[in-house]
Amino acid sequence: MKFPTSTLLLAAGFASAELSATDKARPSLKNAVYKNPKASVDARVADLLSRMTIEEKTSQLVQGDIRNWMNETDNSFNQTGLEWSTKYRGGSFYVGIAVPQQWISENTRKAQEYIQKNTYLGIPALVQTEAIHGFLAFNATIFNSPIAQACSWNPSLVEKMAGAIAVESLALGVNQVFAPLADLSRELRFGRVEETYGEDGFLVGEFAHSYVRGVQAGGVSAMVKHFAAFGSPEQGLNVGPVHGGERELRTTFLPSYKRAIVDGGAFSIMTAYHSYDGVPAVCDAHLLTDILRDEWNYKYFTMTDAGASDRICQAFKMCQANPIDKTAIVDFILPAGGDVEMGGGSYSFETIPALVASGKVSAKIVDTAVARVLKAKFELGLFENPFPGLAADKTNTAIHTSAHIELARKLDEESIVLLENHNNVLPISKTASIAVIGPMGHGLMNYGDYVVYNSSQRGVTPYDGLKAASKGKVTYTQGCEKWSTSQGGFAAAIAAAEAADVAVVVVGTWSRDQNELWMGLNATTGEHVDVDSLNLVGAQEALVRAIVDTGKPTVVIFSSGKPVTAPWISEDAAALVQQFYPSEQGGAALANVLFGDVNPSGKLSVSFPRSVGALPIYYDYLNSGRDSGDAGTVYDNGTLVFGHQYVLGSPHALYEFGYGLSYSRFAYSGVSVDKTKVSAKDTVTVSVTVKNTSNRDGQEVVQVYVKDLVASVVVPNIQLKGFEKVALKAGESKKVSIKVKMQDLGVWNSRMKYVVEAGDFLFLVGASSADFKGNVTVTLK
Repeated sequence: MKFPTSTLLLAAGFASAELSATDKARPSLKNAVYKNPKASVDARVADLLSRMTIEEKTSQLVQGDIRNWMNETDNSFNQTGLEWSTKYRGGSFYVGIAVPQQWISENTRKAQEYIQKNTYLGIPALVQTEAIHGFLAFNATIFNSPIAQACSWNPSLVEKMAGAIAVESLALGVNQVFAPLADLSRELRFGRVEETYGEDGFLVGEFAHSYVRGVQAGGVSAMVKHFAAFGSPEQGLNVGPVHGGERELRTTFLPSYKRAIVDGGAFSIMTAYHSYDGVPAVCDAHLLTDILRDEWNYKYFTMTDAGASDRICQAFKMCQANPIDKTAIVDFILPAGGDVEMGGGSYSFETIPALVASGKVSAKIVDTAVARVLKAKFELGLFENPFPGLAADKTNTAIHTSAHIELARKLDEESIVLLENHNNVLPISKTASIAVIGPMGHGLMNYGDYVVYNSSQRGVTPYDGLKAASKGKVTYTQGCEKWSTSQGGFAAAIAAAEAADVAVVVVGTWSRDQNELWMGLNATTGEHVDVDSLNLVGAQEALVRAIVDTGKPTVVIFSSGKPVTAPWISEDAAALVQQFYPSEQGGAALANVLFGDVNPSGKLSVSFPRSVGALPIYYDYLNSGRDSGDAGTVYDNGTLVFGHQYVLGSPHALYEFGYGLSYSRFAYSGVSVDKTKVSAKDTVTVSVTVKNTSNRDGQEVVQVYVKDLVASVVVPNIQLKGFEKVALKAGESKKVSIKVKMQDLGVWNSRMKYVVEAGDFLFLVGASSADFKGNVTVTLK
């Protein structure tokens, strides 16, 4: 059956109401303000709220699931399940499961239609799924992981990607996605580094902001997560406590969230699983009310993560866990500013009607939470178009289109980072014979987490990409299994390398799709998959050594979700390329870079340590950090040179934040500012001339960092405050200008007040956080 897609036709389809006798006896809604699209949103919210029972209000605060009425095995429909879910968990429902596209579309339409026809108020549901690097549905376009996206240093591409995700989501009636992350990856052992945009609050904020703008311009609500400071847990262990104080929270962690939430205008926020400084994020009144509401003036709603409400009793031991104290959970979350309870736990919020009736929970607090949900729904336009899904024979016009596939490839190309290129071995001649070697080179796509079941079976692998683009002979030999120490395949790999002109060895980490991730299968990254080492697993490093030792030029590709520690590869391999988890066009993007059809322009969004023992390694450490006297070294031949900080290692990054090579060369000159004497209200324009001094067209990322030379509290040694990716033809020069607001250079002083202090600020311009080409001092009076 085909279903109409326009608002007008949908409204006609919903016209024949089938209300219960009780609902028919309620007042007429003929002139209800909330049904008038010309009325203000606040007026519509107030009118609707005044008409709702406490049960209807509660239903808006509890998440449902499409499986309540759809059998995920055979798509059989359960009418009773839909009625029950709508009554008790009708505010939203989750659809991110591995079933055919049309099952999602059909059952979403049934739910929205039932709400319109069979409920008195007809409040449309939020339809939710995951989408950090693509709409989580079969055959939807898979983009590269966020950690890779940020290496493009091109937020406009992510905004376009988010727009594409919105188009694909709406085609099946999905109107809200759990993305983007505004977390920072400052603890590299943490399994979810791949889901973040990197270690720096400014860069992360720009990408999260662009995602929100892109997806919401397309009519789909973003849900910014995980609020806040979730990505640096103790020992790198998933959902572990995060240690830090108020100043670190405000200086380091909150800016990226504020950029996405406030500047981006996000309609919803997902709270986090962890505790920060001893307070669970899910019920942190200081975070959710004092900061989010009172300081940031946020008007929309927050939602717990799956099962997170139960953790108040179970993990944090703040109430009885057996049986779970639902009253305590509600009393912790609602007054603190938490609004909606996601599924996956005990559904404590379903007790709200009884708690209000007994006086244990304030009806006013419930109204506040419901109003925030309704405001988002009105702003999103759901009351005018509850089901925007396409007819079954039209979804291919929106999902996995050639334009979206092309966008995935382009974003992937700009995200690839060239780490080493000894003797300019890259680009490779297209007539060269190439041996592709390694467990990530072919067989399965090496995607990050949050892709739908069996996604690894489709996409362009490195071998596929190189073979398609080459004019010479390209072979593939696995060499070893990624999860095994067996070297049984080394002989074949060595023979393949010796028979070729160039060896391309693809090794790294691996994650799992959304079904496999929770099945106990092996993985080295992903949600709840944390590590105590950043070394290559199993026989992979030995395989690289064996191929390098053949003497053939060896190009090593790190295909991973986080940095890999193998410093010797940087020295001994002919070239080293970082491709964080790719898109479905990953192999094609990689081939274009290796052959030189695309000039690499990616820059690292996260620093690379020499070993896990040097963590944390982020560039914006506080003044007095990393001030090492002498570092020791262990040489490949076993020679030990002892130092003190560290005895046999270095506290400094192997590859710093913002680092990345190109096939082009760029010269910087004329660093200047438009004013050197400023007030706190001023904006400084930093300018520099960049010239491509090579014979290849290329792109350079111009980065502006600021150093507060004297501050009243200890501050980060430098901080990124602006960047621009600029395209330059061979021999071309361009003047690049980047604006920095002095108001953004303040500190949280000893009394925890944000102040922009008088003094000197050093503006540094360069190609990375450690490669500066010039600087200017600006004085604030």
